[in-house]
Amino acid sequence: MKRVLITGASSGMGLQLAKDYAADGWRVVACGRDRDKLLHALAGIEFEPCIFDMQQVAEIHDAVAPLAPFDLVLLNAGNCEYMDDVRQFDAALFARVVQVNLLGTANCVSALVSRINKGGRLAVVSSSVSFLPLTRAEAYGASKAGLDYLVRTLAIDLAPHDIAVSLIRPGFVDTPLTQKNDFAMPGQVSPEQASLAIRRGLAKGKSEISFPFALITVLRLLSWLPHGLWRRLAQRMIRNNS
Repeated sequence: MKRVLITGASSGMGLQLAKDYAADGWRVVACGRDRDKLLHALAGIEFEPCIFDMQQVAEIHDAVAPLAPFDLVLLNAGNCEYMDDVRQFDAALFARVVQVNLLGTANCVSALVSRINKGGRLAVVSSSVSFLPLTRAEAYGASKAGLDYLVRTLAIDLAPHDIAVSLIRPGFVDTPLTQKNDFAMPGQVSPEQASLAIRRGLAKGKSEISFPFALITVLRLLSWLPHGLWRRLAQRMIRNNS
């Protein structure tokens, strides 16, 4: 039986992925900070809980040490906060987001990469935000751009060890995190749709999985514009929405 470890499995995409991989016959190790929340969220699903705070390196190492190796490690946990007034740049907010999204993921990699079977795969959830600089996304976008670089570098360095690496870049997914957003979210998909796109992409061995197609296509096209032109367009959109 194949084994998958999924972080952020208490809600949103991580929860759906845990349910779907269990339904597909995988042995699921579901990770979260709060044992009670994790057990409640996955009630009725056969899984193995793994409890740790991804900001505590030693805690992660201790939690995964007794576990058998994995065929797939899927690092999904993350957070998002926006800069509401860049003139009052919130360095503490910036640090919080980078600490969770980038450094927290690095902490998990340090504890888990040696526990992936040969022929296995490491998959990391980033975001489509890294295609373009977007308003208020100084912290979130920077953390995800850092993840993109980290994952693409790992793909090079883990290949000789027969470990594949996948970068996952979703658009807007209807989760408790995005439900806090106060702006339009074009192309939003359900957790079920996101899970299907991710599982299909990983099963095909894709190194990068971006969805939904229409939104990603628009973002790719816009990313090819000269930076100055995109900056003017983005500023015009801010004025029109203010």
